[in-house]
Order: sequence, then structure tokens, then C-alpha cells
Amino acid sequence: MSMDVMTKEHPTLQSPEPAPRKQAARDYEPTVQDILARAKSNRPQAKGAWLCGGATSLLMWAAFTPLDWGWLGWICLVPLMMLVRIEQRTSWMYRAVFLTGLVYSLALLQWMPLGDVSMYPAWVALSTYLAMYFPVLLFACRTAVHRFRIPISLACPLIWVGLEYFRAHLMTGFAWYFLGHTQYRWLELIQISDLVGSYGVSFVLVMSSATIAALVPLSGFQSLKLVLQTKLEQGSVLTPKRPAILVVAMLVVFVSVLAYGFVRREQAEFTAGPRVALVQGNFVSSLKEESNNPAKMFALHDRLTGEAVKYQPDLIVWPETTFPWPITHVEAGMSDEQLLELAPPSARIDPESWINFWRSTQTEQNLFNRSQAANAALMIGISSHVAETDGLKNYNSAVFVDPAVGISGRYDKVHRVPFGEYIPLKETFPFLSVLTPFPDDFGIEAGTSFASFQYKDWTFAPIICFEDTVPHVVRGAARADENRKPVDCLVNLTNDGWFHGSSELNQHLITSIFRSVECRMPLVRAVNTGISAFIDGDGAVIEPEQFIDDDGQHRKSMTDARGRFHKNLNALLVQAVPLDNRRSVYLATGDWFAGTCGVAALFAVLSGIFWRTPSQPVTPEENQS
Repeated sequence: MSMDVMTKEHPTLQSPEPAPRKQAARDYEPTVQDILARAKSNRPQAKGAWLCGGATSLLMWAAFTPLDWGWLGWICLVPLMMLVRIEQRTSWMYRAVFLTGLVYSLALLQWMPLGDVSMYPAWVALSTYLAMYFPVLLFACRTAVHRFRIPISLACPLIWVGLEYFRAHLMTGFAWYFLGHTQYRWLELIQISDLVGSYGVSFVLVMSSATIAALVPLSGFQSLKLVLQTKLEQGSVLTPKRPAILVVAMLVVFVSVLAYGFVRREQAEFTAGPRVALVQGNFVSSLKEESNNPAKMFALHDRLTGEAVKYQPDLIVWPETTFPWPITHVEAGMSDEQLLELAPPSARIDPESWINFWRSTQTEQNLFNRSQAANAALMIGISSHVAETDGLKNYNSAVFVDPAVGISGRYDKVHRVPFGEYIPLKETFPFLSVLTPFPDDFGIEAGTSFASFQYKDWTFAPIICFEDTVPHVVRGAARADENRKPVDCLVNLTNDGWFHGSSELNQHLITSIFRSVECRMPLVRAVNTGISAFIDGDGAVIEPEQFIDDDGQHRKSMTDARGRFHKNLNALLVQAVPLDNRRSVYLATGDWFAGTCGVAALFAVLSGIFWRTPSQPVTPEENQS
């Protein structure tokens, strides 16, 4: 029997007709694994992202102290900006940028746990927080460049400055290591700070990196494996249509900023102001009780105050919390019985001693006597204990002692250091206490307002500890209102003894330099272990008229033969403060520029998250990234 006959008699033996190919494709439903595989096959591998993120992190670290190669600030972001230009992101791109940024932050902040090993969790937490800004920056810049078609040399500096602005404000603010700080030696360049703050210097530097990144040829992306070979010539890398315009724009901005700096420096007419003596002890701070010797600390500062008298200063400044005995204040009208109600159980055993402690004026008299003996005003860092009807409060304070009247003013620190002076959100998240080595009842209260001290013809504004690193805080301290005379000089009282002569001391000084330019005011710093300094309104650190080395090393200058600042020494510095005749736009108008950039950065981030076009589907792989 033939095959044809069999087929006719048995229809079931007939070969099935093949389904149309289109129908088969329609019926096929890809699995998550298929989608991931397809996405990975169409996406450049992660190697390029790791290289770019690592290069930027290394260059940025080298631009800051301790290497202090400030010229790298002009190019350090070029690798990261190359990731902005590619249309298709690489595998692991955001994670690679975050992790390399974390290594950078850990290396930069290596000084944090020097005070106590229990600060390691806070070091890691702050480093992680700072590292998060890198992927956010990259995401926002890519949104601005690829979705809104904003030129890369404008989008990147806008968003960078916006994120610096947020960093200066969120969680009380951490305004250290702004990119513009790398240029502190180039005084003409940083003069723009009196218009828009140090944020303006960062803007120029990021614009430089973004412009250079815009000029990188396609071969550079190919060598770093940032694009697939099959897509190299298909518009996978955003290339400016007129790159010459970007270069010209960068040069115009640079020349304009530099010209402004030269003009503003020429306008300065410095006049001799109050003669100030800065007393600097060398006492390493630690949580270990045996490392603290209040009596020895007081004796040294008191002796150096006596040494200063021969130079006839108008004002003598001691660093933060160097006076060993606190000053007490009892709210008006409080009775002894009310004071006893606030006493802890241990103090109620001897109620008379508790009452005497709060009613005593011995500390005030002690300070008054020293001011009279020196025939000079004193500004001294001290702890303040305040008794009010609603409880006892402790403050980190600066008191001003007039030789004619005694204590004439007190300033309670407004801007506290998180995990160093208080635990933020402790009531909501009690586990945050593990990030600090202090007991549960640890913490100081925040002051409610800034203060100014008047003496003779001058007005001084005190700022304590890290307050001089936060632009808007110093602006608040420097601004005059209808009840005060304009401030002539900013005075910073600081204890950097926690950081054992590390690069923190240099960076703290560098950051404070920008506050002088922003406010067009001299700033003097009395710092335990150093670096004490006089800074004029141009941001120049002045070599003092008198530099007395109390360690017997015969040092005659603030710096060594290689220009590096001396640290960890007992010293006395005396100088007539140069008063500045210029006025500051930044002091009058504030952070309008950085705030506008912050709005732009926030808009770019939110647009990238919530505004997705049909050509940008959300894949499982993107959700995992």
C-alpha cells in the first residue's frame, strides 16, 4: 500500500501544518531570565563604569588634603561626565559609581575615628551618605542631558552645585570638601564667593570637567568599553553639534570670574583693626579620662595669656571649651526649692552644695580678674549650665569678658555636630545611639540665636567649632540687624584635638577661608592643637606679627620650609586684624544661586524617576539596579 493511500485512509497520520512564524512569536512569553539576558546582551559591561568611577574618586581624593593637588579639581570629574554622555548605561553603572564613591569618602574622612574607636560606625555611616550623592548626580545629569537636551557643560555644574547645597543643609549640614575648596590658594579665582558663595567656584570647576568630557572622541569610549561596538556609530554617545561653542562658553566664564577676582582684590583697602592674641594649646582630646588634664590645660592658657600682655592686645581668644570651670545661670525668679526639684538623686544628699554650685559667681569673678590683669577683653570657650523652670540645659558657649565690666555677653552654639554633640532623631530611631561613643543622656542643647560682642569701636561675632564650615550659618552670624552694629570680625573658637594632627586640621582651615571671602570679613581662629590663624577678607592666611613657639623648637613662622602649616604645638599668635572696606552681595542676598541649582537638581531627579517615555521602559534589570 502506498503512502498516499495510507494517508487518505487515516487522516490522523497526516503531518501537521506548521504554524505561521508570526503566530509563534506572538504566543511566546519571555521569562524574567530571558529579559535579563537580552538586556545584558544589549548593554555595555560594567568594566567601563568601574574604571570611570574609580578614576574620578582617585582624582578627587588627590585634589584635597593630605595630597592637596588642587589643580586636579579642574579635571577630576571628566571620567564621571563620560558616563553622562553615553545613551545606554552600562551594567552595574550606578552601583559601581556608588561603591567607588564610598571608597573615596572613607579615605577622605579617615580622620573621623581618631578620637575614639567607637566612632567607626559614624565614619562608615557618614561616608555612605556622601557616596550616595555620586549616583544621584549621575542620574540627574543623564536626565537633564538626554531627556531635556541641556548642554552637558551647563547641566552638570548646575546639578553638582544643587547637590552641594543640599549637602550643606540636610541633617544639619556637612559642607566639607566642596569641590571649590580645592582652589583656596588661587585667591583671584575664589573672590566670586562674595557673589554666590563658594558654590560659584565649584560651578566653574565642574563646568571645566564637563566641557573636557564633551570633547572626548568616540575612540575614548570604545577603549573603555562604554558602548557596544555595534552601536558605536549609531548615536550611542551624545556628541555636541558645535563643541567650539562649549569651549568658548567655558573660556568666557573662566576669564570673567578671574577678571572679577582681580578687580575685587584691587578694591580692598585694609585698615588696622583690633590687635588680637590667639592662645593655642596642644592637648589631644579623647574619651579616656586619663588623657584629659583640665588643670594643666588651664595653667598653659593662663600663662600664654600673660605672655600676650607685653604685645598689648585688645582681645585675647582661648579655644573651644578650654576653661575648665563651667559658668552657671539660674532663670530669674527661681527659688532654691525649685532648684532642688531639678537636682538628680545623688545631688539631693547635699542640697547646700547643689544650691551653692548654681548660685556661685566664682567663675565670673575669675574671668573678670584675668581680663583686668591683662587689660584686654577675653573671648573664651566654656561650658554653660542653665537652670530653667522646665529643666536643666547644657550649652557649648563662648563668653566675652570686658575688663571694665566683666562678662558682657554669652553665645550658645547654634549649629551642633551630629553624633558629636547630639544624636539626631534619637527619639524616633533609638538604634542611632550606637553611632556615638557617648552615654544615652549625652548631648548639649542648641542655642536659639547668634550673638555679637562689642568692645571699643569694634563688633565681634563668635562662631564655635565646625560652625565656620557651614556657609549659611556663618552668614547668619555675620549679618547685622537693626539692633546691632555691623560685624567687623568673625572669631572661631575650635577644638581639633580629637583628630591628632591629621588632614582634618588643614581642611578645617581651608573651609573657613571661604567664609571670610563670602562675608568680606576677617576671620580669626583659636584652635586647640592648631591650626590657629588670621584670615583677611580676600581669603589670605596672614603670617602674624608675633608667632611665639612655646615648645622650645624655635619656630618663627606658622609654616615650615616647605610651606606646610605647623600642627600639634603650644603657641601664641598676635596680629592686628585687617578690617575690610568692601561689602558682600552674598552676605546681603544669601544662597539664591545655590538654591536655584538645588531646585534644578531636584527637578531632574524627580523627572528621571517619575517621567518615563515609551522609549524608556522599566525592565526588571533596571529595577534591580
